[in-house]
Amino acid sequence: SLFARLGSGSACRSVFPIASIWGKTENVEGSNDEYAIPWGEQIAPFYQDYCDTILIVSKGEKSVSSSAGHELMHSLAYAETRYAEAKKNISTLINVMRSEDRVEEFISICESEALQLHALMMSGENPYMLIEPNSVSIIKEVWRFRSETNIPVCFTLDAGPNVHLLYPASFSEPIQDWVDRTLIRYCADGMYIPDRTGNGPMMINL
Repeated sequence: SLFARLGSGSACRSVFPIASIWGKTENVEGSNDEYAIPWGEQIAPFYQDYCDTILIVSKGEKSVSSSAGHELMHSLAYAETRYAEAKKNISTLINVMRSEDRVEEFISICESEALQLHALMMSGENPYMLIEPNSVSIIKEVWRFRSETNIPVCFTLDAGPNVHLLYPASFSEPIQDWVDRTLIRYCADGMYIPDRTGNGPMMINL
């Protein structure tokens, strides 16, 4: 993880097969700002087979790199508040993910974190926007689908326009049907990547 971080923060969190924690976190022994630690054994089985369907809204290069985006945080008036919120959310997630009974809280935190990330990009001295109209359309479809079906699917966003759908593997069939029937129209050239926790590249990164 330490070596992977030389490439990127995302890489340092993605060397473990199920879940990881990156960053010094209160009450988590061994947590560190320099590298991630494995956390798969500490979460409930409900989360250990989670799927991630990555909806490719755009295949183009981002207009602002992740490194440049990080630099903008230094002058952001909301930076300290954001850091405090992130620490609070990871502490809550650690408890939430110990059982499947609090999945609504898991969903709320995932989606709030994703939207806060992009809200910060639009709040600095030189604001920019990486999400696209189709990203917003997908988010609205997720909210509608979850409300109508009660299937615990939620979204998160990378530092760009693509949308990740997170859901338990037991709901793979209805989610796949929904993606092919409704969401594929919002994907660039109909492209999406089905992935899941395990020995592949998909991770739940706390």
